[in-house]
This record gives sequence, C-alpha cells and structure tokens, in this order.
Amino acid sequence: MRGAFTGPMAGYGEFCPVAKAMEVLDERWTLLVVRELLLGSSRFNDLRRGNPRMSPTLLSKRLRSLERAGVVRRTGAEGHARYLLTPAGEELRPVVEALGAWGTRWVGSLGEADLDPHLLLWDMRRTIDVAAWPRERTAVAFVLTDVTPRVSRWWIVVRDGQVEVCDDDPGFVASVVVTTPLRTLTLLWRGDVSWVGALRAGDVALDGPEDARREVPWWLGQSTFARVPRPGLAPAEG
Repeated sequence: MRGAFTGPMAGYGEFCPVAKAMEVLDERWTLLVVRELLLGSSRFNDLRRGNPRMSPTLLSKRLRSLERAGVVRRTGAEGHARYLLTPAGEELRPVVEALGAWGTRWVGSLGEADLDPHLLLWDMRRTIDVAAWPRERTAVAFVLTDVTPRVSRWWIVVRDGQVEVCDDDPGFVASVVVTTPLRTLTLLWRGDVSWVGALRAGDVALDGPEDARREVPWWLGQSTFARVPRPGLAPAEG
C-alpha cells in the first residue's frame, strides 16, 4: 500500500511521516469512521449508526478516500457492499485506542451536544458481554429523564447470544427498568462515575426483582475506556 494515497486534499509539504499520515487521516470524521470499522461495523448503515450526525454523502466520501488510501477494501455489489479494513487499516487500531485513552484521561468535559441516546445505546450494544446475561430472552428498559419524550425510552434485548437495541417497546416485560438522566448513563458508561456511587446518590433508579437489579451493572458493563486512569478520579467500582 506504500504511496497508494492520491486523494484531493492539500498536503502539508513535509517529508515527516507524521505529516504524511495526517494527509490521509486528519479530515473531519475520518478517524471516527476507522473507529467504527475497528469495532466491527462493515455495512454502510451500521457505520452511520456509529456516527449518527454524519451525513450519508459525507460518509460515502470518506469511505472512498479511505479506499484510495489503501486503508479500506470494499466488497459486494451496490446496495450490499461491505467495508473491511486492510492490513494498513488494522494497523491503526493502537492509534485509535491510544487516542481514546488520551481523550478519556485529559478531555473529560461533556457538553449538551455530546449527549446522544442513539449513539450511547449503539455503543453499549456492541460492547455488552452476553455471557453475563441469563440464557433466556432478557430485556433491560431505560427511561431517560432529561431528553424529549420521543427519545426517552429504550430497550436492550439479549436473546440467542445476540444484542438488539429497540426504541419501540419489544412487547414483553423488561427484567429491570433503569431510570436516569442521559448524562448520568453516559457518565456511567464512560466510567466517570460508578454504579455504586450513582445508585447511592439516587442518580439512577432500578425497578425490578432484587436479583435482576443486582446484576444490571454486570449485564450492561462499561465502555472499554472506563478503566483508563485519569487525574483526580478514582477507578470506577462496579
């Protein structure tokens, strides 16, 4: 793939390999598309779910640029295409992971624009350890108290080893209902606060049988970056 990139963006005019790499990677959204591919998304619609504020037109453009750079390989016919990372793309995994750890450690503030229930539930869906859930079909419902009603109710359903996120009632009783602000759920997922602390403070309410309530923190888990140590914050416990 050496020297494969011939994209339209202006170069930095430097021989430095860092500058040459940034000619491929520093366009807006590009590394976030790579992040989604590294997390296992390969279909266009799944890549959009991982970046819900990215327009389809821009996603198509970035995928074409990454193809030209030799980072992504497209397979399948139009309408059924899959996008897979090449060895050059897979080599970006430690780069993306290091950026995530750095962002966790040093960029902790979250504005209102950073809170998105679609993105949060999608991220939870692909990270959940289904082995921690009961063998029978199980659902956890979420009531988000600080968002508009149309995006305030969500369900995570695990059945047959698969995880599904629903924004419509799946039609059966959830084992536990989690009631909390979106901001709190996001902080929990990121590891900025712990389940123990949030429950003790009353920032999260769990409704359901005691044994299921006890298991919810283990069923849902936390982001892969939750255990990253950060200045002035003790590691999240549970």
